[in-house]
Amino acid sequence: MDIDDLRVFVEVIEARGLTPASRRLGLSKSVVSRRLARLEAELAAPLVARSTHGVAPTEAGAAFKAHADRILAELDAGREEIRRGGGEIAGRLRVSAPLSFLATHLATVLPELALRWPRLDVHAAYSDRVVDLIGEGFDAAIRVGSLPDSTLVARRIAPVRAVLVASPAYLRKNGTPGAVADLRAHAILAQVHETWRFREGRREITLAPQARFLADSGPALLAAARLGLGVARLPAFLCRPAIEAGELVRVLPDHAMPEVGLFVVRPPPADPAPARVRALIELLAERFAAES
Repeated sequence: MDIDDLRVFVEVIEARGLTPASRRLGLSKSVVSRRLARLEAELAAPLVARSTHGVAPTEAGAAFKAHADRILAELDAGREEIRRGGGEIAGRLRVSAPLSFLATHLATVLPELALRWPRLDVHAAYSDRVVDLIGEGFDAAIRVGSLPDSTLVARRIAPVRAVLVASPAYLRKNGTPGAVADLRAHAILAQVHETWRFREGRREITLAPQARFLADSGPALLAAARLGLGVARLPAFLCRPAIEAGELVRVLPDHAMPEVGLFVVRPPPADPAPARVRALIELLAERFAAES
């Protein structure tokens, strides 16, 4: 039984189709189909059921995938143990990273990781969308914010502070908020389902803003704020250059917003982390230690 056929089978099930599996694996769809057929012939059983909606495992396929996952996990662990003995990190790291973080912090981090480990292939996907790590086949994701409860394993890298900002032109035209309640009379720029929390002395005030402009991208909100569209909550690292240039000013600077974090999250198990993910964590920790 060919190990590569096992990998193809697992990717087809997890990607829910031959075409997305072929993209993940960097193979043609015909090669993926041929390897899957070869494995089904080897086992003398159909492993996937095809439909217009993609593929799903048959009863035999679902049972066999559990074994295939264990076989591949043991093989990967053995390879990593041998490579660690020689100080080498190799293989493929598929990582999701927030687009908002790209320009200021990640533009060089992931290429540097590939440069540091010549046998490590880094496949980066930049988006502010929260990806399904397991369903979409990612080894890890870099996330900014507060993490919801989940089965994912998280490592906090550094704190991230959020601030409220608006353009001088917007504030001249609409007035400057002096209290959290004043924000209800202003145009709000936000991501979907955002909740804003503020500390006022010992009290915490929560505001569910009614946004005039919604976007799922930090840079898009930054651009809207610079154009004078309204008040936005943004990570300090993202809007710092615009504040220093006078294009944006802080709003309610005496009302601190709770600190969030920069995290690397990955699928379980908790220990040990794959060497390629540990390399990512270590490089990010180095970069932020140098900046602090």
